[in-house]
Amino acid sequence: MSRPLYGWLVADALSVTGTRVSMIALPLFALEQTGSATQTGLVALAEMLPLVVFKVLGGPVIDRLGARRVAITCDLLSLVVVASIPVLYDVGALSFPAFLALVAVAGALRGPGDGAKHSMIPALVEVSGVPMERATGLSGTVERTASMLGAGLAGLLVAGLGAQNALLVDALSFGLSALVLAWATVGVGSPTTTVEDEDETGDAPYLVQLREGWEFLRRDPLLLGISVMLAVTNLLDVAWASVLMPVWSVESGEGAKTLGLLFAVFSGASAVGAACAAVWAARLPRFKTYLFAFLLCGLPRFLVFVFDTPVAGIVAVFVVAGFASGFLNPVLGAVIFERIPAPLVGRVSSLTTAMCFALMPLGGLVGGVLVDASSLALAMAVTGVAYLVATVAPAVDPRWRAMDDRPAAATKDPQAVSD
Repeated sequence: MSRPLYGWLVADALSVTGTRVSMIALPLFALEQTGSATQTGLVALAEMLPLVVFKVLGGPVIDRLGARRVAITCDLLSLVVVASIPVLYDVGALSFPAFLALVAVAGALRGPGDGAKHSMIPALVEVSGVPMERATGLSGTVERTASMLGAGLAGLLVAGLGAQNALLVDALSFGLSALVLAWATVGVGSPTTTVEDEDETGDAPYLVQLREGWEFLRRDPLLLGISVMLAVTNLLDVAWASVLMPVWSVESGEGAKTLGLLFAVFSGASAVGAACAAVWAARLPRFKTYLFAFLLCGLPRFLVFVFDTPVAGIVAVFVVAGFASGFLNPVLGAVIFERIPAPLVGRVSSLTTAMCFALMPLGGLVGGVLVDASSLALAMAVTGVAYLVATVAPAVDPRWRAMDDRPAAATKDPQAVSD
């Protein structure tokens, strides 16, 4: 394994750790300032809407300028924007509209920044000479581990320093991520357009290049189906994580420490699952793994909050659900990247992830409205059932069986035996 892959994983770990801190700090800060679940959902909307829009618009830019350059630039700008939130609050200059504006700018930078990092995976696989499932599994392991550490750290920081000051850790993580990425990935994630491509598409207008990515995605029913399914589950995940879980922590009296503990347990178990996927996923039937993992990580983690479940029982469910979820990104990520040609990686991968994120801006509002209009228990039940339907529906569509198709090169690998 090469320095670029190691460095990329470290940079991603730093970025994810900070992002998980903000995932807990931002909604709790909004709840402290407004006391409204709906306004807390508005904060999630302010972040996710520009994130999705700029993720789509950034695809051609990533292919043209190179994923590495875009990722480093967005990380450095994010450092400044996120750090501005606690600084302005401490001097009494942070109104709620200004807070929403800064959150929106942070989301706009995170969209192409995350898309650029994601687009580097095929090049890292080529440089490192590892199977795609190995690389996506390692990425998932790092992401889940960083999520666990970030969630646990967030609980401690919010409880000890306040939600606004916890955001300084998020800002610092962006700066460190940019430094590591700049050092470790020289020559990786360069522009994907070759000299030959320049003659055909290099001078094409921006909108034409954007449309080329969409046309490829539209003609692939499996990629399109995965994107739509994940759009629904991501919406429900945002409602759960940004509103339903924080409201539970307040209503139950468990507080930020228990909330951070639960997110940390889920992410830690997911990291173990992703590590197992890095070793075994190349030999597993992808479609069956997808279905089984979603059955375990979906509905159960909503149902425990419908009933009066003690914290120990919730932790047990989160361990099982988290472990199962660790297999999802390695499997789905491998399927996605194997189906995209190299010159279109930036555009198509940005579009797929943008579609996956498309409904996320509404997640916080959906969660807030459900809680304010009914009760937390009913909101958990509704989102859990919707999650089950969205993830099991592909079982009746035969086109999803194409997930088990692997490139010829992968089937020759002794650790990637076809089913």
